Amino acid sequence: MPILVNELACQQGVIGHITLDSPATLNALSEDMITDMQAALDQWRDDDRICLVVLDANGDRAFCAGGDIVALYQSMTGSGDATAAPRFFAREYQLIHHLHCYPKPVVGLAQRVVMGGGMGLLSACRYRLVTPDLMMAMPEITIGLYPDVGASWFLNRLPAGLGLFLGLTGARLNASDALRVGLADMAVHTDGRAPLLTQLQSQSWTGSVAADDNRLYRLLNQLDAPSPEQLPASQLADYEQTIAQLCRKGTLPEVVGRLLSHPDGDDWWRSCIQNLRCGCPVTAWLVSEQLKRAQQMSLKDIVEMELAMAQECVRRPDLREGIRARLIDRDQKPVWSYPRVEDVPAEVIAAHFVPGWADDNPPMTLD
Repeated sequence: MPILVNELACQQGVIGHITLDSPATLNALSEDMITDMQAALDQWRDDDRICLVVLDANGDRAFCAGGDIVALYQSMTGSGDATAAPRFFAREYQLIHHLHCYPKPVVGLAQRVVMGGGMGLLSACRYRLVTPDLMMAMPEITIGLYPDVGASWFLNRLPAGLGLFLGLTGARLNASDALRVGLADMAVHTDGRAPLLTQLQSQSWTGSVAADDNRLYRLLNQLDAPSPEQLPASQLADYEQTIAQLCRKGTLPEVVGRLLSHPDGDDWWRSCIQNLRCGCPVTAWLVSEQLKRAQQMSLKDIVEMELAMAQECVRRPDLREGIRARLIDRDQKPVWSYPRVEDVPAEVIAAHFVPGWADDNPPMTLD
């Protein structure tokens, strides 16, 4: 089974417990995992015994490294089910929206690698706990996709210019970075899962969402958490003002030009800029456009917008080429459909924001 689903008895009430269980793939999200998670959440939603949900993952290397993009590649190239890629995205977005709107508290506990779909899952949880060894990123520019799984929602809630920077560069954030900018709520010790579950099970939960939420908030704040000295130094702190100055204003080509020409920084900064330099120009435009459009959108509208983007990415060549270069042939030399951001026609970007389905036949159901 790609996930484990359990019900944990407490002094009073029951905890729903979902564990991603594919450590060999860094818990990359497959369609089966998404389907099973959705089924469990649907079952617990109206079950009065279930008072809260915990989402975590097995393995010491990753909470979730993103979607199973090798399976997507097979679907897009004809070596697998041709309907799998669009179906995967529809089910993934339905799950993300469902988690965001879930009527019971959801606690996400994430260790080590949290990328792409993993960030989508964690960001959708009401309480986001991370371990000190966290490495968080939205690296889609390197494969020709775009920051998906609701990133238009959570990247827009970051300090000025930072959401665009993360999307353009696939910057890797550590635990201190994530806490600093609000992508995580608190840190727990690396071996903190068992103590957390023990603490949760020792409580009497009422079944009242408001009361249980208050109790859960107090309990989490009483956990034995790492001190600031036990966390890595923030990599982002030294560059926050620079990022704001470079990314907050101007057209996308101007922003990209400023980033690429900025004086050399440390290894972290150089890695960010190298991702941008070698990344997909169409993705760069998609990041910019999705963040602009999403500023005045509801979560539901954002999810529908991003699904339309995903479907167009499946149809176009860049996603296939990016996955091929990064993960199939591993030559690390993708040939993008346009070599520079200045070369990308406006109509190519606009096509990503046109839903590919009829109004009376949506590909997903959003409550």
